[in-house]
Amino acid sequence: MLDVLLLLLTAAAVIFSVLTGNTESLSKAALNGCEKAVKLCLTLAGSMALWGGLMKTADSCGITKKITRIVSRPLSLIFRGLKGTDTLELIALNTAANLLGLGNAATPLGLKAMSELKRTDKASGRYTAFFVLLNTASIQLVPVTVASIRLSHGSSSPWEILLPTVITSSVALSAGLMTVCILYPKGEKNQWK
Repeated sequence: MLDVLLLLLTAAAVIFSVLTGNTESLSKAALNGCEKAVKLCLTLAGSMALWGGLMKTADSCGITKKITRIVSRPLSLIFRGLKGTDTLELIALNTAANLLGLGNAATPLGLKAMSELKRTDKASGRYTAFFVLLNTASIQLVPVTVASIRLSHGSSSPWEILLPTVITSSVALSAGLMTVCILYPKGEKNQWK
């Protein structure tokens, strides 16, 4: 669906530029867009390598195991059937990375956890829904990415978003937890698939 939408938007831009006689602006915009896309890919690759390396170092030092133990206690209330499994450990690592604002480090952990959940949560989908919710609401105690974006755009106080970020993501998580509990009643098969 998205590919059709992008194709229609691109076709509309080409047709409009030809009809208005402004094809030069279209080609400049296309070249500038390509340049920005390459810069973005390199920036993201660098930051993913940095945060991935930091998480690997933290894992080697045992820091992630300590954080995982702390985070897994409240998570075991939500994911009761996964207590003591590798899946819960992956979910706890992913949640800890999100809490610390390390979204790029959380992504590979989240993908591994989701593949484990896909294998273990076939019957109801309840745990999968909870995990997707945790990643979507993503409470961040240290919103590093947003603060760095604000700083790069000239914000004089990029960290002033800290309290509003925690409040809004906490409210979203609470509302989402209630919704998942309503849509995925405990012990019933998932009627939403």
